[in-house]
Amino acid sequence: MRPSAARLLNILVPVKRAVDYAVKIRVNPQQTGIDTNVKHSMNPFDEIAVEEAVRLRERLKTEIKSIKAVTIGPTKAVETLRTALAMGADSAIHVEVPEGAPAPEPLGIAKALRAIIEREKEKAPVDLVILGKQAIDDDAGQTGQMLAGLLDWPQATFISKLDIDLAKMEAHVTREIDGGGEELRCKLPLIVTTDLRLNEPRYASLPNIMKAKKKPVEKLTAQDLGIDLTPMLETLKVTEPPKRVGGGKVANVDELVQKLKDAGITAVA
Repeated sequence: MRPSAARLLNILVPVKRAVDYAVKIRVNPQQTGIDTNVKHSMNPFDEIAVEEAVRLRERLKTEIKSIKAVTIGPTKAVETLRTALAMGADSAIHVEVPEGAPAPEPLGIAKALRAIIEREKEKAPVDLVILGKQAIDDDAGQTGQMLAGLLDWPQATFISKLDIDLAKMEAHVTREIDGGGEELRCKLPLIVTTDLRLNEPRYASLPNIMKAKKKPVEKLTAQDLGIDLTPMLETLKVTEPPKRVGGGKVANVDELVQKLKDAGITAVA
């Protein structure tokens, strides 16, 4: 029986369409960014976030009212939402960014998510936001923390374990830290960001992929949310790192010391 103090939980899972992790990244000829005319898929850390939301529902059963996925991106980003829906999300929101527009920065994404959460207050107030700790394209790792700051909600980053205590409306979390784990208790509503060891995402079955096509996807724009997604930073130039030069072998210590001297490297006492 559900504790009277608790209510049904609503979970929001932001996901991002990113260049597939298996693709070799190349700089475009204009040197304005990377070549994006390649295979894209859901950011791997966001897959973990969707999986964790679905696992929470499997553990808590009827205590989870809804799992809603959201993405901010171009028209093709709806494919990423369909993947989340096939994995088990109930519905989705697509904040569409015009084709060819610069990718929004973490602060812009956080503001968009805050606007969505505030918009959902009346019909389905969000209790828990689960998102990847970083995206593999920009590697910024900032959105979750910025969102928590904007909402003034508690946050737990880089989590490897998550349990919900419905009676107390709090989460028991284990975070990845150097040399071990840190255990936290956080009151809901809460922002968490996922680490690799939290779970292993499932593959969406064919029946679920077909069902996902019928699940609702709401389309919005930045104007609908009253926000500006224009980047605050300007990228001047993108170049590939210099190619690594192979090392050499030395026969003994004396030869190594001589080579270091020839290279202008001297010992420091």
